[in-house]
Amino acid sequence: MPALLVSGLAVVAAAACQGGSDTKTSTETSTTQAATDTAGTGATPVALRTGNAEVGRDVYRNETFGDEGFWTDAVRMPQGMKAAKLTVLDALKAGVSFDVDAMPADLKAAFASELKTDHSPAKAPKLNDPATLDALVKANAVIGMVPKGGKVGVTCALCHAITDKSMYELTGKGTIGKRIDGPTPHGLNVGKLLATAANSRALFPTLQLQQPDGSTIGRAPKGLTAKSTEAEVDAYLSNPKFYPVGTFDDSPDGNGNSVHITPFFRQDLAAPYGSSGQNDQLDDFNNTVYTALFDQSNLLSPGGRQFMHALGAAGGDSIVAGYAKVLAATGVTGYPFVTAHMQGKAGDPPTPTGKRVDEQKLRDLNAYVSSLQAPKGVVRNAAQVASGRALFISQNCTSCHNTNQGVAVQSKLVPMKVIWPGYAPKVLAQRQAPLTPIQNAPGTFDDKMVVVDASPGGGIRGNALPLLLDLARKPVFLHDDSVHSLDELLNPKRGKTAPHPFYAVTPAERTALVAYLNSLDTDSK
Repeated sequence: MPALLVSGLAVVAAAACQGGSDTKTSTETSTTQAATDTAGTGATPVALRTGNAEVGRDVYRNETFGDEGFWTDAVRMPQGMKAAKLTVLDALKAGVSFDVDAMPADLKAAFASELKTDHSPAKAPKLNDPATLDALVKANAVIGMVPKGGKVGVTCALCHAITDKSMYELTGKGTIGKRIDGPTPHGLNVGKLLATAANSRALFPTLQLQQPDGSTIGRAPKGLTAKSTEAEVDAYLSNPKFYPVGTFDDSPDGNGNSVHITPFFRQDLAAPYGSSGQNDQLDDFNNTVYTALFDQSNLLSPGGRQFMHALGAAGGDSIVAGYAKVLAATGVTGYPFVTAHMQGKAGDPPTPTGKRVDEQKLRDLNAYVSSLQAPKGVVRNAAQVASGRALFISQNCTSCHNTNQGVAVQSKLVPMKVIWPGYAPKVLAQRQAPLTPIQNAPGTFDDKMVVVDASPGGGIRGNALPLLLDLARKPVFLHDDSVHSLDELLNPKRGKTAPHPFYAVTPAERTALVAYLNSLDTDSK
């Protein structure tokens, strides 16, 4: 099976309790901490290697490290957008955010008028003109899509920024307003955007692939191959049943395991990084994103090939071989595109492909995403919040989670068998120690962890703890989007063996806990 220790852009988006359940979890947990209020006993924040936060803001919003070559010359995103005659309204429907401060004055004035109409072509010509979207991309007003020398690259902001909706909000989808860096744009339809590209086949390593024996891992019943057509790839990417809205497949492992996009604020409180906790350092995490994900063609470099082979053996080699065929068949040349220097050993966390982008910019980025503040919690009923907080403590939620969200989460990983009592994996391939075997269980909860875990660094296979922040905006829970509300997450009807089976028995208890969780922010004690 293919394997790649790649940084994930998501953590387990779960927010519930370690108690109040009839499941037998007490003997399985990896902690002996008593049920107490952890307001003053949070973990010590990781010592991030930080630089200048103001410079880091520009890195976050505008730095591509050369990935415009990949997105324009390989994936051909801007060409596909033009061919599809994508309009501003189409982009809003796909959950894209627009920076009102970057808009040309004439378009800003036109939008102010047209957005008040029924948005028909007759009454809103600019909103329905594909040339308008092209002009906004060139003006750097499409958040996360950055113009670079006639090409278009992608930055952190595409998946980790929203707006204040001051000009417009298409409910549950895209918005126009002033930038707010950090929060997750939950309505962003990444799969649909990728399907719009003229050569989405160039995303081969992050697609759900068919294995040599015909098997496949992911939500789709059938995997793709190096011979799959553009239409077949687009059908997979644009199907929300296979690639849910608000998720992104961030691991080039040939598995269809798109996970919900995590927020990117207060990263000084969030270590370890990635849903499997595979990175202890944030800059290592981000370097992997730039060198193995935002330019996937770098996986065909000598260091990239070594990386794929070390973690996936024949399976990794198979992905590399198939990818080379895809790029050749689609006329992609001149790769890799990422601007990075040779450093370290391929496979090591700081340099997974044997390359590292500019060190100072990585440190500046660390400083910026640590400085970004979480949104304020939502309090609708103070009495319910107080009741929920008492339940949170008495039901032993604090064996894993803090009440004080202004301190770091515990850096432990929760073992798969604890977070998911029904976890019963089948070993697919052995790997050399300290790596754990490549293994898969029925269902989607472990698909991200089939090959990606913390074992290369000596850690266990499990889930990192999330920040319990900005939950009131969140429409789905658990990293695989398998739970559709906090009330559902806390409801014992999900069963003893379901992922995160820590429940509140009565509706009143669940209502109180939901109120409490939605109220949390970094000022919560």
